[in-house]
Amino acid sequence: MTKKQKNLLTRVIAAGLMMLVLALLPLKNYPVLRFVLFMAPYLTVGHDILRKAFKGVKNRQVFDECFLMAVATIGAMALGEYTEGVAVMWFYQIGELFQGIAVGKSRKSITDLMDIRPDYANIEEDGQIERVDPDDVEVGSIIVVNPGEKIPLDGIVREGESVLNTSALTGESVPRTTHTGDEVLSGCINMSGVLRIETTKEFDESTASKILDLVENASSRKSRSEQFITKFARVYTPAVCYGALALAFVPPFIRLILGMAPLWGDWIYRALTFLVISCPCAIVVSIPLSFFGGIGGASSQGILIKGSNYMETLSKVRTVVFDKTGTITRGDFEVVGVHHNTIPEEELLEMAAHAEGHSSHPISQSIQRAYQGQVDLGRVDQVEEHSGRGVTALVDGKKVAVGNMKLMEHQGIEGIECHTAGTIIHTAVDGTYTGHMVISDRIKDGAKEAVEELKKSGVHTTVMLTGDLKETAEAVAREVGIDRVCAELLPADKVRIVEELLSQAAPGEKLAFAGDGINDAPVLSRADIGIAMGALGSDAAIEAADIVLMDDDPRKIGKAIRIARKCIRIVYENIYFAIGVKAACLILGALGIANMWLAIFADVGVMVLCVLNAIRCLRVKNV
Repeated sequence: MTKKQKNLLTRVIAAGLMMLVLALLPLKNYPVLRFVLFMAPYLTVGHDILRKAFKGVKNRQVFDECFLMAVATIGAMALGEYTEGVAVMWFYQIGELFQGIAVGKSRKSITDLMDIRPDYANIEEDGQIERVDPDDVEVGSIIVVNPGEKIPLDGIVREGESVLNTSALTGESVPRTTHTGDEVLSGCINMSGVLRIETTKEFDESTASKILDLVENASSRKSRSEQFITKFARVYTPAVCYGALALAFVPPFIRLILGMAPLWGDWIYRALTFLVISCPCAIVVSIPLSFFGGIGGASSQGILIKGSNYMETLSKVRTVVFDKTGTITRGDFEVVGVHHNTIPEEELLEMAAHAEGHSSHPISQSIQRAYQGQVDLGRVDQVEEHSGRGVTALVDGKKVAVGNMKLMEHQGIEGIECHTAGTIIHTAVDGTYTGHMVISDRIKDGAKEAVEELKKSGVHTTVMLTGDLKETAEAVAREVGIDRVCAELLPADKVRIVEELLSQAAPGEKLAFAGDGINDAPVLSRADIGIAMGALGSDAAIEAADIVLMDDDPRKIGKAIRIARKCIRIVYENIYFAIGVKAACLILGALGIANMWLAIFADVGVMVLCVLNAIRCLRVKNV
């Protein structure tokens, strides 16, 4: 609880105790003393509301909830309804206290996220460690991160091994081990060993800074619901003020004209009751709070939603389009099988790895990883690359050919076709076919579950776009359960297909695109909702996207949709409940059936209930 909230709580308790004492004192026969005594709790609990109302009038911004409370309570006190006047202000401040606590809960996950901002960096120059501002660290500098410290800038580990706490970025509590050569992100906490990191980005471009910027700007992007509420309050508040004024004076004048007693006190009391009931704070407070809570709750799960407008659009997603590499698959190749081999698998991999030992191509790297041994280039001679086909080399004096079927044909070797999806690399030793390797991009853990969860969440169409071969793409789609595949695409083709899907969407249904590469940026911008894989995704993709998944887990897409739908459901529950109760109570107030106590419920009670309902947006862990 903040200092301001503690102060308000103290005032509420003090005013409540004063009211309790005054209720026990026999003051009916002492009107002046009664007025003076009741002013003590009234000013104790309501002086700040009166001050805000006065400032609003002074600045010609009259019609807000402070003005309504001030007029209603001052009017009640003037009519001698001291208990009701103080009670209205007292309960209103209790509502404000509930609101402050709720906002504090919503802010907590954001505040926790803000803790990723590093305070300093340990820079190493000439063997000396100097503590500097992260803004002053240049790209290529060596920084030292000790156990318990935050990593201040993105970089590559040049020395040391450690366990990193990435929960502030990803929402996952499982620590990750990092080794020399690994890329690390700013905002992670070093848990064990000392790390020496070569920085690859300036502080403003590092992951922590980008995340903070996304979160800090999220509240500036308002949803249609919030825009509606703002416009509604702008028209509604003056309308009810003029309505209350008419209720106070028109009926008495009509009664005078008809020769009846005007009953000024009764009609002014009704008008004041009408003002208290009409206060729109339940809607004005709870709707932004619901969105704020939803964004905060999502961020605690490693899902960054850049604004409440995107939250609202996300809730309407019925089509999800995936990029393949880096989204459905890991983006790193591996040997998944060795077929038709006439020599032991280990020997085949050894020969192929040495022949490919001089290459840095991803396919070559995957063969070298599959070998698992140390490639000794001293055993290799006469390496010859055949463009678009493969490579030949002498390994231990034996002529080894590694490549596609075209290379086998070029070498006059009869190869065996493979019908398994993936990149097929054939091998031959001294002109004799020795088998082939199947190399494939690994499907991400949870990719299949991600698609299943989307279907359960009401997404009726899933599509995968890729520049990869059709056979490979279709095999991946079959394995994870994606409905439709478009393969062998250029970036421009992806935009064209997304536009076709958008044109086919039913009214009110939205399309989301999930990708990670720089070539996905145009599609992320074109889709109704762009979702970027944040941990390994490119800066361009993260900038273009509306939602960023910090741990690259595709299962978070379904979770984000469910969070958005829960948030929007709560928003509409609050709108319908608040407007419904107020409309009923306004009619009762105008007819003289509702008194000031019912007005207090219609205002403060409804606001407290709506705020408590809005807090549910924070509970997203098991959504």
